Amino acid sequence: MPITALIFIANGTEEMEFTIAYDTLTRAGIKCTSAFVGEGHQSTPSPATASCSRGVKIIADTTLESVEKSSNFDVLIVPGGAKGAETMSKSKDVQDLIRSQYDAKRIVGMICAGSLAALTSGLPSQPLTSHPSVTNQLDEKFEYRDDSVVVSGNLVTSRGPGTAFPFSLKIVEILLGKEKREEVVGPMVFPKGTI
Repeated sequence: MPITALIFIANGTEEMEFTIAYDTLTRAGIKCTSAFVGEGHQSTPSPATASCSRGVKIIADTTLESVEKSSNFDVLIVPGGAKGAETMSKSKDVQDLIRSQYDAKRIVGMICAGSLAALTSGLPSQPLTSHPSVTNQLDEKFEYRDDSVVVSGNLVTSRGPGTAFPFSLKIVEILLGKEKREEVVGPMVFPKGTI
């Protein structure tokens, strides 16, 4: 069976964090599915188009309503972008999926303001990181770190667009090993010393 990833997207999602995660995991052979998270209780048309934080429009693979609640994804990713992260953090369905994924000891990834979902989904206190703009909302409950990527059990968090590659590659490494990570890194031709 293929390794699978569910990546949330909403209006206001930070496009680099979404796209880099989706692209990097796909390069590693992970089957990615993006799920559009709508605002409020209105049903979302499918296909849904997210208008991201810098105006880039991305068509989601499916909608949150269409995601089987019993689906067992190997990794679930919550990207940032203030408005998108707020929508995800307020969604009960997103919180339920995060909690179910976390409790099943499967990987949960959060980047930038997406780390707010650790708070709203009631994850236990542990080391994590986020975009500096939301630190004060997280540092009372969690052991806040300034590292680019923080791994705490099956929770992987990161800081922002500039850390999206290390974040995504860390998830590849956790799921498929260091050799696969290096296999993915090679053809991407990062400047020496950056990754």
